[in-house]
Amino acid sequence: MTSTTPIHDAAQRGYTSASDHYQRGRPEYPEALSGWLSGTLGVVAGSRVVDLGAGTGKFTKLLARTGAAVTAVEPVDAMRARLAESLPDVTALAGTAEAIPLADEATDVLLCAQAFHWFANAHALREMHRVLRVGGRLGMVWNVRDESRDWVAAITEIITPYEGDAPRFYTGKWKRPFEGQALFGPLQRTVFPHSHVGSFEQVVLDRILSVSFIAALPQSEQQSIADRLRALRDRFPELQAETIAFPYATEAWLAARLVTA
Repeated sequence: MTSTTPIHDAAQRGYTSASDHYQRGRPEYPEALSGWLSGTLGVVAGSRVVDLGAGTGKFTKLLARTGAAVTAVEPVDAMRARLAESLPDVTALAGTAEAIPLADEATDVLLCAQAFHWFANAHALREMHRVLRVGGRLGMVWNVRDESRDWVAAITEIITPYEGDAPRFYTGKWKRPFEGQALFGPLQRTVFPHSHVGSFEQVVLDRILSVSFIAALPQSEQQSIADRLRALRDRFPELQAETIAFPYATEAWLAARLVTA
């Protein structure tokens, strides 16, 4: 199928330039998520699974461990190249949510990790329905920063003015394509506590500099943001520790494919 929706500029430019920060700074996923994948979505050895918007393969790696036949679809060349290098046994394809390079009913489970909000539109939802078998599962996963912690909220205050029109999970707009449609059943949400443990440079600087709309900024502005982030260590002693546990909640969402098209 032919895509009619271009990749958002913040994603195209930001993720092309920030694949290093993305690989170092993005958290992995909690071990508890493995039970949700197998028990709720049916990701098991031999099942056919698509990781859509797979990035550098952080989530793909978790899927590959299940023994499923995993296909990763990623439109940004720099991200897909990193995935292919680190996971040579996974099929990595160029494609978008509106033009998934697979046949009808080619997969049992389709997953989007840290990605669905980028292509939350009716065209993409129809395309996901097309490649899923009848009774298949659509899963969406996000690692969400826990802003109840004061220093996490302070980080958000620094970066939010730069987001522009970049799609964001927290707005909830990604749910709109599911309203009034007959392709997928009701959304079901599961939440897992999670944390990203590492140095300040890794879990704060690399993580924030990998945010699409930050990575798309001129280098001088990125440096200014990095300086403001480093200054937070003077306000919050917790950030002065050699090892920091950055708190997240991992939200896992399920929608079952219905028979109607």
